[in-house]
Amino acid sequence: MSEDLLRKDAIQIVNRTIEYVLPDKAVERILKQIDIGENVTIVAIGKAAWRMAMSAKEVLGERVVRGIVVTKYGHSQGKIDGIEIYEAGHPVPDQNTIVATERVLRTVQGLTDKDTVLFLVSGGGSALFEKPKGNVTLQQLQDLTEQLLRSGADILEINAVRKHLSQVKGGRFAQWVYPARIVSLILSDVLQDRLDTIASGPAWPDSTTSQDALKIIERHGIQVDEVIMRELQEETPKELFNVQSYVIGSVRVACEKAAQIATQLGYNTMILTTALTCEAKEAGKFIASIAKEVRENNRPVCRPAALILGGETVVHVKGTGKGGRNQELALSAAIEIDGFDKIVICAVGTDGTDGPTDAAGGIVDGTTCERMSSTDIDPLKMLLNNDSYTALKAIGDLLVTGPTGTNVNDLIIVLIGL
Repeated sequence: MSEDLLRKDAIQIVNRTIEYVLPDKAVERILKQIDIGENVTIVAIGKAAWRMAMSAKEVLGERVVRGIVVTKYGHSQGKIDGIEIYEAGHPVPDQNTIVATERVLRTVQGLTDKDTVLFLVSGGGSALFEKPKGNVTLQQLQDLTEQLLRSGADILEINAVRKHLSQVKGGRFAQWVYPARIVSLILSDVLQDRLDTIASGPAWPDSTTSQDALKIIERHGIQVDEVIMRELQEETPKELFNVQSYVIGSVRVACEKAAQIATQLGYNTMILTTALTCEAKEAGKFIASIAKEVRENNRPVCRPAALILGGETVVHVKGTGKGGRNQELALSAAIEIDGFDKIVICAVGTDGTDGPTDAAGGIVDGTTCERMSSTDIDPLKMLLNNDSYTALKAIGDLLVTGPTGTNVNDLIIVLIGL
């Protein structure tokens, strides 16, 4: 089995898996199972917000009296009858985030217990749905978010801090909507599907505390002023009484589908984990070591083999380059499998975007480093400078899908041929 065939199969697995976890059918399925009521206001936030809202509008029809979509730039796919659509910043909130969120709050204000807010939540909601509380400014929130993202803090830690600085996160949106009912349909991008962490839990009781947030700030050396320190000390809601929540998609579902497709293609398949969380470059090294073990010793699974992993790694940015966690993982893995044939490693964000780039991730093999060197690129130097995007782009090893309309964490496919 050549690298070309392995690459073709890896890309097929990724594309078919992403197609399977698109939210349209999941939204349709659940709405046909539950009592949603007659006076429905749609509020959709996240990278998959447009698709989720479109599906809900098609199912509910005239029962939808109003609606708002807040999604990432480039993720709207056109008009939806009766629905306002806003695009805003991600992964760092911007002024359009504030404008859109204020519009949502005005729209749901004054609803009664005879109204239902259909709250459609997907990954990216933390940045896209935000109104700072107290005297916290947008600039302060942007600076804090940038520091957290660069510090290596994981998504649970980042969201624990953001919840305590927000008028809509950590259950406060549900309080704002009360006494109207909220039905949340959630496309999970958080490992173990923690409902208080997905999009920072606007409509779920918060399990984190002010002390947790303050400890995270201290642990990662985040620089904040007195305004933020004061606001962090106010607790989030610990009980809510007007919320029903349903998780309609997750990385576990994606990995199971990827494994099914790989098996159909003739690979001996193993899901290694659906909860990968560590430094991206360390994950790349570890995944490469398992691939080499299969290549040389036919364990823990015999060739032709497919290893499936899901999760969300982190990057502790120290360099000045450009990239995302999946690209960094792929470049790190490429360095470890340099010279090994019949191994292909593909790492991709299921939303189609990886960090502040136009790529979804990277796909590498044992010739990747050699091809980089032939263009005067030093793979290790590029990795140390967090410049995986530049390195992979130079040789055509970026994986570019464009926005997919879904977001269920990251998917890593490792194929080892005969």
